Amino acid sequence: DLFNAMGSMYAAVLYIGVQNSGSVQPVVVVERTVFYRERAAGMYSAFPYAFGQVAIEFPYVMVQALIYGGLVYSMIGFEWTVAKFLWYLFFMYFTMLYFTFYGMMAVGLTPNESIAAIISSAFYNVWNLFSGYLIPRPKLPIWWRWYSWICPVAWTLYGLVASQFGDIQHPLDQGVPGQQITVAQFVTDYFGFHHDFLWVVAVVHVAFTVLFAFLFSFAIMRFNFQKR
Repeated sequence: DLFNAMGSMYAAVLYIGVQNSGSVQPVVVVERTVFYRERAAGMYSAFPYAFGQVAIEFPYVMVQALIYGGLVYSMIGFEWTVAKFLWYLFFMYFTMLYFTFYGMMAVGLTPNESIAAIISSAFYNVWNLFSGYLIPRPKLPIWWRWYSWICPVAWTLYGLVASQFGDIQHPLDQGVPGQQITVAQFVTDYFGFHHDFLWVVAVVHVAFTVLFAFLFSFAIMRFNFQKR
């Protein structure tokens, strides 16, 4: 059940995240073209435009996270406590946000949608590899383990798994007679996830969101890919 639940979270995070990132890119490309024209006409400057583009995503993603989180949380069968449900919503909300802002950032840093999609796809594959699901962080070669600490999807799985299973003290059935280990201990030993590290994981999610939003805003203000 533990691996089934984690697998569903892992698949959902990547699927919804990539979908959010990919669906926002054509919109940003079209609106950036309009922005170039309006800026040349003196209608508005880069900062208000970038701020508006970032701000409008917060309520939209919030609705998305509430609908998705409420449905999936009950379907998977997680423990119904206020704290765990709010942690789940928090991590899903900021995961959807940073994926959305990453897609916007990729467009802001590149001249067109095609290049942005190619670069984004490369990062999706790397994030998938270092997410901690296919290869848990403790089992990564030591010279690659550092990258898992800067992989946003790895932090998302850390937060989701640790918040839902990191404090469960029930024994885990490993299929081996005589060996008893709690769910929390297995999560710590196998995945390297610690429940008391959740607040740090939460701060990292906010940091990734702010970083991608800032880089998008910076690219809009500093780069001009308009062809004359």
